[in-house]
Amino acid sequence: MNWKLIIVGAIVFWLVSNILGMAVTGPLIHEKILDAEYKANLSFWLPELREDPPDMGALLPKWLLNSFLISLVVAGIYSCVHDSLNGSGLKKGFIWGLSMGIFAWALMNSYAGVFDLPSKIWLWWGIDGMIMFTISGTVMGWAGEKFGGG
Repeated sequence: MNWKLIIVGAIVFWLVSNILGMAVTGPLIHEKILDAEYKANLSFWLPELREDPPDMGALLPKWLLNSFLISLVVAGIYSCVHDSLNGSGLKKGFIWGLSMGIFAWALMNSYAGVFDLPSKIWLWWGIDGMIMFTISGTVMGWAGEKFGGG
């Protein structure tokens, strides 16, 4: 394991995914496309999200911590497999991110068979995962090669 690659990769993945989520996919997917579905299924969400307006600030520390832990896992696994991928760090990161995005999409679709939420939510959460993992993974691969010794 390359610990420098894991730390650099996790920080970069975390930063990019949170910026993307707050600036792009959050406003587009969660505040526009899925707004009606979220309101129609209020009992499913945490109390902070049922408030009008939702109290995002109360959940932000939890979201930031969880997303950093996920970033460490993503970067840790990437450090174990990146040598098996071909190309530059950018290309390796893209392949890794796209692979993780496809996995996230598949996972969200599998939940559609368990939880009583509209299929539209699972579809868009899968799309969100594909966007986030592909872009964040690509930047992580580039930064890992440039600054993390990978």
